[in-house]
Amino acid sequence: MDLLATMRIYVRVVERGTMSGAARDLDMGQPAVSERIERLEKHLGTRLLLRSARTLTCTEEGRIFYERSKALLEAADDAVASVSKTENALDGTIRLAAPQCVGEVVLPGVLMHVRTAYPNLHIDLVLNDDIVDPVTEGVDISIRVGQLGDGGFVAHPVGTVGRRLVAAPSYLERHGPIDTTADLANHPFIRVKGVFASERLPLQRDGDALDYARIRTIMTTSHWRPMFDTIVAGGGIGVVQQPACADALAAGTLVELLPRYVIPDFALNVLVHAQRPLPPRVRAVVDLLKHDLPPLLARPAR
Repeated sequence: MDLLATMRIYVRVVERGTMSGAARDLDMGQPAVSERIERLEKHLGTRLLLRSARTLTCTEEGRIFYERSKALLEAADDAVASVSKTENALDGTIRLAAPQCVGEVVLPGVLMHVRTAYPNLHIDLVLNDDIVDPVTEGVDISIRVGQLGDGGFVAHPVGTVGRRLVAAPSYLERHGPIDTTADLANHPFIRVKGVFASERLPLQRDGDALDYARIRTIMTTSHWRPMFDTIVAGGGIGVVQQPACADALAAGTLVELLPRYVIPDFALNVLVHAQRPLPPRVRAVVDLLKHDLPPLLARPAR
């Protein structure tokens, strides 16, 4: 048995929580993954995983073996990278988690830079709007917006994500202008689930204290794109992250409402594991993210 290769499979199974998820990541068949895990358990003479209908959990021995295997594999990758003649010899997989809007609008340009600099790296990109902790979720790097809370991670600030209160010109032609914060409650508001769920929109004018304007939500979505498309189509008003609406504002398909007011920006951070040395491939990608993201986030609405 190729023990090192089998350890890589085991680590990915633990991090994904399913044989099928690990098989997709590794471009293997699920039966082959299951067979390698069974052979590993037989080789070690102990049960590593407890299997149920839908999930896998580690035994105590399995947890210890996962932690030590992860450290050993990272050390092996580090050893290979340390004697490689060129930086673009970095290889292996980077599992990267990012929020949906930033991941779809901003991140592709950065990932192209990563691909150019390190063509042998495999990027496994996972998009969701949950706070993904690199320690507990099995990712190498997590890009997160907003407040972070506690976790076993190191946060690298890379800028802020602006937000704009917008509507389509066609909507305003039908329903009239919005001149005051009190007007907002008279218009249908479209938002992503979990954002402004209190029906209060934080607004600030000229550095004053935050004012919370009432809104009237008529549609919530689990993804930013249907919200954006509905607003562009004239279905209501809403708040869109600035990178996603910059082109529409420049083209005039959206207009900013109450431009003297601002909505507080989201902080954007790159999170990595705090408890172990980072493999060279992770350090390299983090450095590119820290270099490339700030100017992309600072791009003004044109």
